[in-house]
Amino acid sequence: MPDQWDDRVAGALAFLRERLTGDYEVDGFGFDRHLTDGVFLPLLRPLYNQWFRTEVFGVEHLPKEGPALVVANHSGTVALDALMLSVAVHDETSSRRHLRLLGADLVFRLPVLSEMARKSGATLACNPDAERLLGEGELVGVFPEGFKGIGKPFAERYKLQRFGRGGFVSAAVRTGTPIVPVSIVGAEEIYPLIGNLRPLARLLGAPYFPVTPTFPWLGPLGLVPLPSKWLIEFGEPIPTADFIDSADDPMVVFNLADQVRETIQQTLYKLLDRRPDAFSS
Repeated sequence: MPDQWDDRVAGALAFLRERLTGDYEVDGFGFDRHLTDGVFLPLLRPLYNQWFRTEVFGVEHLPKEGPALVVANHSGTVALDALMLSVAVHDETSSRRHLRLLGADLVFRLPVLSEMARKSGATLACNPDAERLLGEGELVGVFPEGFKGIGKPFAERYKLQRFGRGGFVSAAVRTGTPIVPVSIVGAEEIYPLIGNLRPLARLLGAPYFPVTPTFPWLGPLGLVPLPSKWLIEFGEPIPTADFIDSADDPMVVFNLADQVRETIQQTLYKLLDRRPDAFSS
């Protein structure tokens, strides 16, 4: 144990020295790999490993190098699933790749959250940014359900919402990038949404204001996520290279989006069978 603490202290001192000397790089989107590896990911790992006890399947379907569009279901009232997926992509792959998340406008309108999102590798959910990242060989993560997914009632858990207009598909098709469908089980139970205070949400300019069994009744304690058991499965990549000339064809885009959605939904059902108890170990 003393050796472990010595390593942690040495690592922390090395990190501070590099920050103070400016010995790190930030890319054109604001992604700070040094800060992400040294601060953000270590802060998230206790949630990922101990609190949610996350198990991951099919990680071999992620390419060791080169681009892929990682498409997942979205849920949980608060978008912790995006953060846990980022940890899974980095920690469960031998090449320690980073997932470049596409976020909603609201994320980048909030001062502190916007800065943190940029530094962790996220960018605005728009086709130009997505295509540029894919063109640079990055793994790009997208949640097509958006706020409809994370803000749905607990009674509708694990039922995928509409995938919008399929913009994520056209970005993948234009760059000939494979689409990797991902199914996440566990996020639905962390903050079970039993109500939505719409007048308060409109006042705050938010898509919804959640009421859960613990929030707002328990005050700050209600913000602690319930310790549900998480399962994440990466599906087989869906190739798009044969459709490059059809990126503007609505039927091609719709069919591919529907294929991705159906793959995620069916895998969710299988994972739920594998995890009969939401709070099992």
